[in-house]
Amino acid sequence: MSNVRDMSLAAEGEKKIRWCEAHMPLLRAIAEDFEKEKPLAGLRLALSVHMEAKTACLCRVLALGGAEVHATGCNPLSTQDDVAAALAAGGIDVHAHHGASPEEYERDLCAVLEPGPQLIVDDGGDLVRLMHTKFRDKLDGVIGGCEETTTGVRRLLAMQREGTLAFPMVLVNDADCKHLFDNRYGTGQSSWDGIMRTTNLTVAGKVVVIAGYGWCGRGIAMRARGLGARVIVTEVNPVRALEAHMDGYDVMPMAEAAPKGDLFITVTGCKDVIRGEHLAVMRDGAVLCNAGHFNVEIDINALTDMAKDSYEARRNVQAYALPDGRTLYLLAEGRLVNLASGDGHPTEIMDMSFAVQAMSVRWLTEHRDLQPGVYPVPPELDQAIARKEVRALGFEIDELSEEQRRYLNGEAGAED
Repeated sequence: MSNVRDMSLAAEGEKKIRWCEAHMPLLRAIAEDFEKEKPLAGLRLALSVHMEAKTACLCRVLALGGAEVHATGCNPLSTQDDVAAALAAGGIDVHAHHGASPEEYERDLCAVLEPGPQLIVDDGGDLVRLMHTKFRDKLDGVIGGCEETTTGVRRLLAMQREGTLAFPMVLVNDADCKHLFDNRYGTGQSSWDGIMRTTNLTVAGKVVVIAGYGWCGRGIAMRARGLGARVIVTEVNPVRALEAHMDGYDVMPMAEAAPKGDLFITVTGCKDVIRGEHLAVMRDGAVLCNAGHFNVEIDINALTDMAKDSYEARRNVQAYALPDGRTLYLLAEGRLVNLASGDGHPTEIMDMSFAVQAMSVRWLTEHRDLQPGVYPVPPELDQAIARKEVRALGFEIDELSEEQRRYLNGEAGAED
């Protein structure tokens, strides 16, 4: 039985879901196939993804495919209570609450695993972690799962190296149709949407420090420049640092960037990226936020210990008044700023990402002999989704002739 905050919010949540459905042509096409063919019939599926309207569309597609869906969020501040209520009102088992405490958050995760899932859709790796700790007795029933984000992929790869991963997991995050678009264009736009609506401050003319130049960092930097900011990138990977330099950004260590920045965005997937020694030299009024998965990239404990006073300066903006007269501002408790302070990635971007999710779930059901471990999204599946998106956007691309295909494959006689 669902456990959401307020079922009376369902009508408002339904409006959000219907808006997204209207702008997700790939998922709509998959939904038609799933409803007709029922590829997930009789299977229990546990899902932990940011509980907002686009995720609700994915849940409904999986349910149309015949799955018994048990859904929760993967971040307490990204859960939208009206969407959770609408999804529950439609018959899907939902356990999610905006602003849940750590204990409540884990309780909701456990609730969707209690029935014993055969399929898992995870974002960050919390469901997989719990399956391997609190629910080991249910491991044998798991066919496999999919992982949506970079942080979760890292956790899975670590488990594979240790030999502890008990079932196959598809690395949806690494599919071209996911990370090249979701991570770059999705995070790039949605992070700035969250920052600007939360602060109501200009971006033009400001010095923006971006920690991390992976695909998410690239997207945020690209949009920052477009908004008129001067961009500094900090990195630990020399290849990515060179890329940022060649892309025209200043590159330097965080210790050097800290006194220069007006706005700091961490997007590394690592902990303690901004530490006490950096906070100690930042400008008065500097704004800090995180676009990585967990709220560990900024040392919030150090910031709290340094402050003589802390107060809410604005909704989702916590001010930290320091003894020397400076005030630093932290957005969304250091959690994902694009979801905790906004609506997450644009709908069309998540249409592609969730199309990869839905098709990867189906692929798992068709390949039940897979050994435990991590698996890439099959290239042919990735390509098929990209071709559908091209058509959905209303343009065409060239096709290889048979001779060209033979030439590229190095087949004998192809050069004659």
